[in-house]
Amino acid sequence: MADVLTPAQRRKNMKHIKSKDTSIEVTLRKALWKKGYRYRKNYKEIPGHPDISITKYKIAIFCDGEFFHGKNWKILKPRLEKSNNSEFWIGKISRNRERDDEVNKQLLFLGWTVIRFWGDDIKKRPDECIRVIEETIFDLKINE
Repeated sequence: MADVLTPAQRRKNMKHIKSKDTSIEVTLRKALWKKGYRYRKNYKEIPGHPDISITKYKIAIFCDGEFFHGKNWKILKPRLEKSNNSEFWIGKISRNRERDDEVNKQLLFLGWTVIRFWGDDIKKRPDECIRVIEETIFDLKINE
């Protein structure tokens, strides 16, 4: 049986979820730094304040948590419909997904390349994530 938390316990857990400098962001940033790439954290000059911005190449990188950004939404949404406070969570995650799309469009309009990684991909395959970024940089250099 799953652990059932009281509202006070749930509130305490949710209060401690960070929005900046999460473990997945730190993992990806360390790998980029090690490879010699320089970046800005939570760059406020562009929409969405990307977790990592490589301004030299206009690349905006987001490190998205699976739950809050609705990975496998067609599977997650029906599960949430059966849970406590389902209206709140479905609304919150739906809005996060909409906002992600809006930010992607705004950045693309401004000439930025947007890359989004799921947290599990960063944790399990950081080298693959770095390869995606390096391939993007290579493609941008070729098309200059």
